[in-house]
Amino acid sequence: MASVTYDHVYKRFGDVVAVNDLTIEVQDKEFLVLVGPSGCGKSTALRCLAGLEEISEGEIKIGDRVVNDVPPKDRDIAMVFQSYALYPHMSVFDNMAFGLKLRKMDKEEIKRRVNDAATILGIENLLDRKPRQLSGGQRQRVALGRAIVREPNVFLLDEPLSNLDAKLRVQTRAEISKLHKQLETTFIYVTHDQTEAMTMADRIAVMKLGILNQVDTPQNLYDYPVNKFVAGFIGSPSMNFFEGKLVEEGGKIIFDGSSFKLPLPDSKTDVYKAHTGKDVTFGIRPEDIHNPDFQPAGIIPALVDAKVEVTELMGNEIFVYLNTGNHSGYIARVDPRSHYQFGQDVRVAFNMDNIHIFDNETEEAIR
Repeated sequence: MASVTYDHVYKRFGDVVAVNDLTIEVQDKEFLVLVGPSGCGKSTALRCLAGLEEISEGEIKIGDRVVNDVPPKDRDIAMVFQSYALYPHMSVFDNMAFGLKLRKMDKEEIKRRVNDAATILGIENLLDRKPRQLSGGQRQRVALGRAIVREPNVFLLDEPLSNLDAKLRVQTRAEISKLHKQLETTFIYVTHDQTEAMTMADRIAVMKLGILNQVDTPQNLYDYPVNKFVAGFIGSPSMNFFEGKLVEEGGKIIFDGSSFKLPLPDSKTDVYKAHTGKDVTFGIRPEDIHNPDFQPAGIIPALVDAKVEVTELMGNEIFVYLNTGNHSGYIARVDPRSHYQFGQDVRVAFNMDNIHIFDNETEEAIR
């Protein structure tokens, strides 16, 4: 087993900096997810670790060994790609065993490893089939099995669920999480889907334009985003943002959004007092905007008048798209007993305990 360290790693493609000064340490047996929008450098960072891309500057370690100049086959890693990349003319057994045969491993050891991996993945009855006889989920498990049989120190997974339908993605991500617990090996997983990141990771590293913005546990990223980008990327539906200004009125700090004013809790006065008079962005998650008739007990509510633009019934909740003055299309997740209709004038309660304020110049969270 091994830790993984990126130490001031850069990867340049001509004038384009795909990975910009990436420094992060992945602990032994940790499940780290690299997440971010397309083009943020997450897959490039993974390929640099695998040895499929040569880094431009910095150092990558697996355990205590610097692997900058180590060939991919000698890095003791296994990688699962978005494409299953199975050999169509080979059986499942032969697909899983192929890499071991190239290493001239003993036949009995190959058989043991393949059978063990197949049992873990629940595909032991598929070993004689060809890939064309498998479903998408089964093919993905074969690709995982091909990585497992190598018994590597580090598993690298590059958007492995992208080709699966929604239901199968949920099922397979649970299987991968279970697999991580069983194997007790370091996993580094790349995705653009923040739901995958939140549900699977021990820690999440959020990237944008090649730069690591924040790395933390899923709950800390959700509760304490360091900047507006992380706040908007983590959480589904994403956080609502309102442009406005902090002002002081009667000894209280007020967020003035022009079409509405929100008094900030007294407990936050000292935090925001230094920023009065400045343009800021107010952030609140959809689940913290309630129908006042069904709001949770013990919150600090601030009432806002709004007009309903769209409703989406989800069964256990309703997504309501609202308009307040010049603020259009913000989302509330309200109790399913709410009877909101298109065009209706309503009043919603913002939970002021769970607000976020961002400096407009730096986009960093004010804490």
